[in-house]
Amino acid sequence: MQLKRVVVTGLGALTPIGNNIKEYWEGLVNGKSGSAPVTYYDTEKFKTKFACELKGYKPEDFFDRKEARKLDRFSQYAIVSSDEAISDSKLDLDVVDKFRVGVVWGAGIGGLETFQNEVMNFAAGDGTPRFNPFFIPKMIADIAPGNISIKHGFMGPNYTTVSACASSANAMIDALNYIRLGYCDVIVTGGSEAAVTIAGMGGFGAMHALSTRNDSPETASRPFDATRDGFVLGEGAGALVLEEYEHAKARGAKIYAELVGGGLSSDAYHMTAPHPDGIGVVKVMQNCLNDAGLKIDEIDAINTHGTSTPLGDVAELKAISEIFGEHAPNININSTKSMTGHLLGAAGAIEAIASILAMENSMVPPTINHSVVDENIDPKLNLTLNKAQKREVNVAMSNTFGFGGHNACVVFKKIS
Repeated sequence: MQLKRVVVTGLGALTPIGNNIKEYWEGLVNGKSGSAPVTYYDTEKFKTKFACELKGYKPEDFFDRKEARKLDRFSQYAIVSSDEAISDSKLDLDVVDKFRVGVVWGAGIGGLETFQNEVMNFAAGDGTPRFNPFFIPKMIADIAPGNISIKHGFMGPNYTTVSACASSANAMIDALNYIRLGYCDVIVTGGSEAAVTIAGMGGFGAMHALSTRNDSPETASRPFDATRDGFVLGEGAGALVLEEYEHAKARGAKIYAELVGGGLSSDAYHMTAPHPDGIGVVKVMQNCLNDAGLKIDEIDAINTHGTSTPLGDVAELKAISEIFGEHAPNININSTKSMTGHLLGAAGAIEAIASILAMENSMVPPTINHSVVDENIDPKLNLTLNKAQKREVNVAMSNTFGFGGHNACVVFKKIS
């Protein structure tokens, strides 16, 4: 069976460093930090008092008051980013066969704020179960793609992938396969997350996963730096319109890149810690390269998972050195989480978008906040430290890993 080619024809982003694609890219290349003191709740008794919140986002700019009340923030973010991507793609929604348009979305947690607030309100009451009738439909992780499809009438495959921080990368790989096997012409894919909440920050804080650099939140996310002490929680969404190549070409669509492959693997090691030797990470990149039919010397850039955790960063870079060998120093390696923080289930989507924009603009965004060399990291690797680097990027890879040992990897190529 001849697999169909799959291309990217639309992009949308809602991030801590920019509320649309243009702003997001400007934030990336300028090394903008999205980390700042939390504004959503009183952090006095929390160990970590900062996060990468959205800046200037107002629900009323996109939804009427009644509609907004029915949507958890993670669903709002999904709708806003997907609307931008659909508009960017210039799909004619009056002409396209909506039975062949799907939505495959990623979310690691879903409506955490909704769940938190409903349970806290119940606990503060007299025991009478007075719950909002929208509690369940606001909270469930699958509601984001449901809302996107309802808004636009898309009647193809519609569901959410949940694999912790690998969720939206998993969603992209599923979408890739549906299109290249011929089941769909177009799929809106990506991910959203809104876990900067009392429960989210408290839970990750209890695990000692978060940075506690409260004296300098803007520099707290410092992947690959010897003084890193944990990740910075972020929120937002990223959306991509994936389309069958001939379908896109026939309507004269702008094509950003071709999604040529995806890989999956599992660490099978620990609930939260990565395998110290990066065995699963080696396998996921090998699987991705094999799926794409690429050689190791064809990779120009890798947007790493790079969360700024002591164990994870080293394990991932060891795996890159092992796979790419002598070619590894020729690759621009970076972590855009140094700017956006960790968007959990949305991370794969916004980082894939960063990789695509790097290709389009011949510019690799930096890994900011690096000042102290980690002796456990190969000094020959180009980690794109502190300043964006200009270079031609023809093939870009993006890694995303999640609690539970989930590993996902996608690779994009300039269209030819």
